[in-house]
Amino acid sequence: MKSIFPIICLLFLVSCSGNSVDDKNCRFLLDIGVNFTIDLSLPQYSQLTFAGNSVYIPNVGNAGVIIASTGGDFYAWDASDPNHTPNSCSALIPNGLFGTCGCDDGNSYNFITGTPDGNDGLRCSLRNYRIENNGNNLLIFN
Repeated sequence: MKSIFPIICLLFLVSCSGNSVDDKNCRFLLDIGVNFTIDLSLPQYSQLTFAGNSVYIPNVGNAGVIIASTGGDFYAWDASDPNHTPNSCSALIPNGLFGTCGCDDGNSYNFITGTPDGNDGLRCSLRNYRIENNGNNLLIFN
């Protein structure tokens, strides 16, 4: 039994290291600490109480954070297009549950899944942040 344990550990390490191959093409965004709270009772966030809406919050993450609401769940994404280097046009412009990059490529993303909308050969999905719902407050963090 003791001789099987090192083999299992080796298989585990090899299987985990295989995931990083795809990430080599998705390294445009910085690992920036995000930790803030929003109050849904404030007017600037009131639209999140309705399904199908999203809100852009500047000055956090790589290019701000977008919070989307399905009516029952909330999702938080980094607003920077993960498929190219951050620049003056790479912040996503939210429109309901979708967002489009401001650059000429017009990359579009789904704010429920974080995946590229229409999959025009885009390899990278949006960077997700965790959300804790506490009454009227949403804590967004990574």
